Amino acid sequence: MLTHINENGEAVMVDIGGKNVTERTATAYARIRMKPEALEALLNADLKKGDGLAAARIAGIMGAKKTSELIPLCHNIPIDKITVDFEKESDCALGIYVRAKCTYKTGIEMEAVTGASIAALTVYDMCKAMGKDMVIEEIKLLEKTGGKSDYHNEG
Repeated sequence: MLTHINENGEAVMVDIGGKNVTERTATAYARIRMKPEALEALLNADLKKGDGLAAARIAGIMGAKKTSELIPLCHNIPIDKITVDFEKESDCALGIYVRAKCTYKTGIEMEAVTGASIAALTVYDMCKAMGKDMVIEEIKLLEKTGGKSDYHNEG
């Protein structure tokens, strides 16, 4: 049974009123590939548009905070903490990790995934002057804790 569809087949927001408030966390990941020289410029804050990682970090946080405005039927969650971290994975790939935490009645995984997505899009925007052949290859939830069930991505 789909939780966001009522008996008439209409989209509805899930009622979380009776759920317990618990601490919930989520970690999401995105990867973007680009030319090695673009990645080096990004990592060295040497882009024409400025410090790309700083812009992507702020954008990831803002994206997570705006999730309920972007995704229909997503609850507005009081976020306790969001972090955005970057890892050079190869000479042409950057990993983006967004960790989010809340103490609330519903999970925070969509906020983490949205934050990773927006951070990756911002990296693309900041680096596009060096070539538009970048690829956002992967966006995924790595783990979530709290609520009815935990999840840990094995792959």
